[in-house]
Order: sequence, then structure tokens, then C-alpha cells
Amino acid sequence: MKKFAVILAGCGSLDGAEIHESVLTLLAIDKLGASYKIFAPDINQHHVIDHYQKKQMDETRNILVEAARIARCDIQPLSKFNANDFDALVLPGGFGVAKNLCTYAFEGSKMTVNQEVEAAIKAVKALDKPIGALCIAPVILAKIFGNVTLTIGKDETTEKHIESMGAKNVRTGHGDVVVDEKNKLFTTPCYMLDARISHIAEGAENLISAMLKKM
Repeated sequence: MKKFAVILAGCGSLDGAEIHESVLTLLAIDKLGASYKIFAPDINQHHVIDHYQKKQMDETRNILVEAARIARCDIQPLSKFNANDFDALVLPGGFGVAKNLCTYAFEGSKMTVNQEVEAAIKAVKALDKPIGALCIAPVILAKIFGNVTLTIGKDETTEKHIESMGAKNVRTGHGDVVVDEKNKLFTTPCYMLDARISHIAEGAENLISAMLKKM
């Protein structure tokens, strides 16, 4: 049974991991006969958003604690991640990726990546294992690796930022997966497009299926 590591950025589309993308990625892994372990950085998230009023709240939340909601408590701090224990790594999207796992939401192409996140991704890449990213998460791969091919859908601003980092964006539609064969990177646009939840399910399953074929 192939084993995936999944990195979450919290819980909630506006300040953490996108819940649909996270859950449907986990479902796809299980449905296709693999297993998973969930990780998250044990640090405070950038800020907290009231998802009903879409306003910032005056409180602090921890990324690991929030991601544990999605993981049903079965989660570990990213500091304990060991690439040798897994066959692949996946990063679901959500604004928390751009705020908590990196600084893309605030600095665009001048962004930095959380050190633990970058270390985990580089460790998997060094072992020549597949890495998947959904929605906005591919910007992290663009920043770390530079000359790679991926997709964030059709958003022109993000596309320009990715290209300024040295990467190539392939414009895609619902359920499409872009595979960088040389670097074993797998990306799909999800909510970077105007999507329904069924589109997210399709994209997540297609991405996991494509990754399994390369293992």
C-alpha cells in the first residue's frame, strides 16, 4: 500500500486549508487503495477570519490545532516528518497556504516559504518521489524549484508571478492535471477556477491517480 504525506495549512478556505480540497484529497487517496498521514506546522496562523462575515477576528489560532479538526485528531507536527516513511507528498490549497505555509498572499513573487514546509518538499524531491499540489499550493513549488511546469488554472496575476519565479503555468480547466515528468510534480487548479464541489472531487482524484501511476 502506497503511503501519502499530506500537509495542511489549518482549517478554513480564507485562513487555513481549503476543507473541500483537503477532505476530497484524503478520500481520493483512500478510495484508490493508498493510505495517508497528515502533518501541519506547529505555529500560529497569520490571522483568523470569520467565515460567515468574512472579517478578520481578534484572536489567535494554531495551524496544527486547527488542521487537527480535518484530520480527526490523527495528525503530527511537520517537524516530525520523515520523507523516507512515505511514497509521495500532497499539499491541498486554501488561502492558508498563501498566508501560513508561505507569504505569497502578501509578497507575491517575492514570497518566502515556511522553513519546515520547504525542507519537507526538498526532502521528498531528493528521493525522487512524487509531489502533488492543488489550487494555490503550486506557487510554493514554483518558488522552491523555479524551472518547473505546473498549473494554477487561468488566473493571470498568479500566472505572471509564477513565470517571474522561472516556472511555466499551463492553463487548465476542471479536473485537469499537469504533470512535470522530469520533476515528478503533479498539479490541478481546483478553486483557482470557479468550481463546484464535484469539480474538486474530480481534480483531487485525477491528481492522486496520476501520482500513483508514477510510483
